[in-house]
Amino acid sequence: MTSNAIKLGIVGVGKIVRDQHLPAIAKDGNYQLIAAASRHGKVDGIANYPNIEAMLAAEPGLEAVSLCMPPQFRYDAARTALEAKKHVFLEKPPGATVSEVEHLKALAEKNGVSLFASWHSRYAPAVEAARAFLASARLTSAAINWKEDVRRWHPNQEWIWEPGGFGVFDPGINALSIATHILPPMFITSAVLDFPENRAAPVAAHVAFRTSNGLPVTMELDWLQTGPQSWDILAETDKGKMALSGGGAKLAVDGKIVHDEPEAEYPMLYKRFAEIVRAGNSDVDLAPLQHVADAFMLGKRNVIEAFFD
Repeated sequence: MTSNAIKLGIVGVGKIVRDQHLPAIAKDGNYQLIAAASRHGKVDGIANYPNIEAMLAAEPGLEAVSLCMPPQFRYDAARTALEAKKHVFLEKPPGATVSEVEHLKALAEKNGVSLFASWHSRYAPAVEAARAFLASARLTSAAINWKEDVRRWHPNQEWIWEPGGFGVFDPGINALSIATHILPPMFITSAVLDFPENRAAPVAAHVAFRTSNGLPVTMELDWLQTGPQSWDILAETDKGKMALSGGGAKLAVDGKIVHDEPEAEYPMLYKRFAEIVRAGNSDVDLAPLQHVADAFMLGKRNVIEAFFD
C-alpha cells in the first residue's frame, strides 16, 4: 500500500464483488479498503454498514466508493456519494438509463470529483491488439456473437430479469463495450428481442447495425447456450479474418493466434480508476449503454416460452 493510498468504500457486496473487486483491491497498493455497505453481505476485517448513507456518515475519511449494486438502484447511491465529494467507480452498466448517467457526469464535474464508468471487458488482454489490427486494415463486415448459459452465470439473480435489469444485455453490453472501442462508429438499424412470457427482460437478441460508412455489423445474444460458451467478435478485412474470442482474451487472424494472455480486467480497472482520481478527471463513455437503449427502443418484442431458473 502506498503512503497516499485512496481510502475506499464498496457498496453492494454480492457475487461480482467477492469474485472480482475484493481480490483486485487487495493486490493494488493504490487503495486502502476501509468500509463496506450492503443490505445482506459483509466484508471481513473492515467496518460494515447497512447503506451508503450510514457509511459516509461514519467514515468521513473516505475518498472514493465503488458502487456494485444492480443498476436500477445505483443512481441514488452515486448521487449521494458525488454530493459528498467522493470519487465514484460505477460497476457496469453504469446506470439503468442514459440520462441518469449524464446527470451523474455533470454532478461529478460540479463537485470536482472523478466518475468512472468501468467497462471491464475493454480491459481484456487482446482488446488493444484487436483495435490496432482493425486500425491497420480495411473492414468489410463484423459479427458479434455473445452466447452463454444464464443458469450458470446468474443463478437466482431475479433483479436481472426486472425492468432496468437488462436481461441478456447484461453480458451483451460487455460485447458492446469492446465493439465500440475497436470498430468504427455504428448505429442500430433493426432488432428483435426475445422475451420469455414470464419475464420483463429479454433472454436473446438479434441486432443489426450499420457503420457510418455503410458496413454491416450483426450481433447475436443468447442466454440459453449450454456447453461451450461463446464470447466472440469476428471481422472480415482486407488483411484476413479476425477473431477476438474468449470475451477479448484471445486474438486470431486467419486462424493463427497472435495474442493470448491471462485475464486481468479488474486489476486494470482499479489501476485506471486510481489514474483518473489522481489526475482529477472522469472517464464516462456512454456508447455501449446508448446502444442497449436503442435496441430496446427500436427492437421488435418477440414473446417466447416461459423461463424458469
